[in-house]
Amino acid sequence: MSKYKWKLSNETYEFIKGEVIHIFEKYSIKCIPVSGFEIASKMKLSLLPYSSLSKKKLEAAMTVSRDGFFIEFDGRECIYYNDIERCYKRQNWTILHEIGHIVLDHSGYGELEEDEANFFAKYAIAPPVLVHKVGAKGPHDIYEIFDISFEASIYSFEYYCSWKAHYNMTKRLTAYEKRLLALYSASIQ
Repeated sequence: MSKYKWKLSNETYEFIKGEVIHIFEKYSIKCIPVSGFEIASKMKLSLLPYSSLSKKKLEAAMTVSRDGFFIEFDGRECIYYNDIERCYKRQNWTILHEIGHIVLDHSGYGELEEDEANFFAKYAIAPPVLVHKVGAKGPHDIYEIFDISFEASIYSFEYYCSWKAHYNMTKRLTAYEKRLLALYSASIQ
């Protein structure tokens, strides 16, 4: 996960958060850790690991991305992901990132689209309101509970702290945060 080169607009952040929650509700995603594999399956996306590719196709895939990518052909959306060089946590992040491209209806891979897909994955993998609900006290708790890389858990904790400061000032959850908590109410006590 990289730091964003530029800041998205507040409207864009809010839109992406709403899209994440919409996907969680639509496909009944209510378990922690969040699984990109589960979401992709429920969205009926084809997941193709690099290990299943011929040598020639693997070389082509690695040229496109060392992590993964999505393509659409014959009306099917397919996510290719690197299961050879990347651990499960990175594969899961990559799949969520690619789902972000699909959900946000991206037609290219420019900096803006990459930043939006990165934020989609970041928000989906550890939404601050859920980090708060599980009582995470630091990056290590997020690492353990949300099953993400330690680097991602540091970014998630920084984002959570920013969210918490805003929440402490307003004492209000957004409508989508309330919907997310309702969706997870049975699995988080």
